[in-house]
Parts: sequence; structure tokens; C-alpha cells
Amino acid sequence: MDYQKYLDAILNFIERNATNVITAIIILIIGLWIVKKIVKLTKKLMTKNGADETLQKFLGDLIGWILKILVFITAISQIGVETTSFIAILGAAGLAVGLALQGALSNFAGGALIMIFKPFKVGDLIEAQGELGVVKEIQIFVTKLTSPENKLVIIPNGILSNGNIINYTEEGKLRVDLTFGVSYDADIKQTKDVLMQVLLRDKNVLKDPAPTINVSELADSSVNFAVRPWATPENYWDVYFGIIEEGKKALDAANIEIPYPHQVEIRK
Repeated sequence: MDYQKYLDAILNFIERNATNVITAIIILIIGLWIVKKIVKLTKKLMTKNGADETLQKFLGDLIGWILKILVFITAISQIGVETTSFIAILGAAGLAVGLALQGALSNFAGGALIMIFKPFKVGDLIEAQGELGVVKEIQIFVTKLTSPENKLVIIPNGILSNGNIINYTEEGKLRVDLTFGVSYDADIKQTKDVLMQVLLRDKNVLKDPAPTINVSELADSSVNFAVRPWATPENYWDVYFGIIEEGKKALDAANIEIPYPHQVEIRK
């Protein structure tokens, strides 16, 4: 292969287009410097507005690459390279990649929406797509939860952002719904007083909103009481299980019967 021939052709090209080559180099250098400043400014604005760190990096990189491609196309057009076909090839390649990664792009868009509108944050207890768990990590394509059984749950952000999300942590307080059934022979006021004392003794039950106890149903074999204490999300299960246990003990101590099925032996 005659390398000297190719080298002479390159040198002749540069000699004939020296001005354009210098202009292209200047455009490339200045353009890349401006792109760097724009990306830095964009990340700074996102940080100021509280955007997630993952979103900042991803959008910053995406904007950077798009602007760099535009600078490169502008630079090579200065030295006589036909850019129309080049742009068409980039467009076709982008369309093909977009179709191939349709699911991934949907998840990316969902992740961006979650990070911008913040329906939940790391550490929140949420329920979504039939799953309940504490948010462990919000990535650009998926969100990871830790279930009450300590299982890792991974939900794609596309379907997560388009579905219903219940955030149990956002308001800071949760109502605990419990039901106690007692005998029809029990005194209603006494039963309320006994159960209310259980609620007031529990340090995890919030004072505001105040807990309530009301007769909710006259069932076939019991008078049912709706017991409604409030708790913080992290103390929810402590209150739930604790009130059930202490409520049973208190009712027994007060000789208030909790009905249950009895088997009667019939002798012949």
C-alpha cells in the first residue's frame, strides 16, 4: 500500500482548505468548551431545584452528547464534508435504536417523571403494582423496594409512573384500623373505657389525632368496636400487634367476654 500517496492527498487537501480546516478546529475547540459550560450550568440548576442526583447525571450526559454531536457536524461541514447524508444516517440509527429500546425508553421517561414530581422518596413506605415495601433505591430505569418479608422488589419505572401509588409515609401519620368484638352482655361504656386505657398507655399511639373507639356493628354473636389509634409509619406494626395483645389482656382482666364458638357435647 502506497502510504505516501494518501499522505500527499491529505496534505494537499489541507493546503487547499487551510482556512476551512482552521475554522473547523476553532469551532470544535470553542464548541466543546461551550458544551462543557452548558452541561455544568444545567446540573447546577437541577441541583438548585432539588433534582435527584441520578437524574442530574443522566440528563447532563444526554445533553452533553447531543450538543457534542451538533458541534462535530458543524465543524466537519466547514471543511466541505456533506452533512445531509450524515444527519440522515444518524436519524435512521436513532429511530432504529428507539424502536429496539422502546421499553427501556418508557422506563427512562417514567424514572424522569418520578424524580421530577417526587411521588415518593427513598425510605418511604409505598404500595404500587400490587407490591408493598420501603423504597430502597430510585434508579433511572427501575425502582427497588424492600418488602416486609425483606425481599427485594424491582419495579420498572414505566409501569410504576403510570399506575396508582399509595404513599404511606408522606403525611407522617397512619390510622391503625382494629376491631374488637365483645359479648352482648358486656357494658358498652366499660368496654370503651378499658380499650381507651390500653390506647393511652401505649407510647407509640399518637395523641394528635386522638384515638377513637366506636360501636361499628351488631354482629350475630358480638358487639364489634372500631378501635382507631394513630401511629407514625415506622411504628404502625408495633401499634397494630401491641394493641391487639394488650386489648385482649385488658378485656380479660375486666371480665369482659370475647365471644368465640363453643362446642357442646350431647350425651345420649
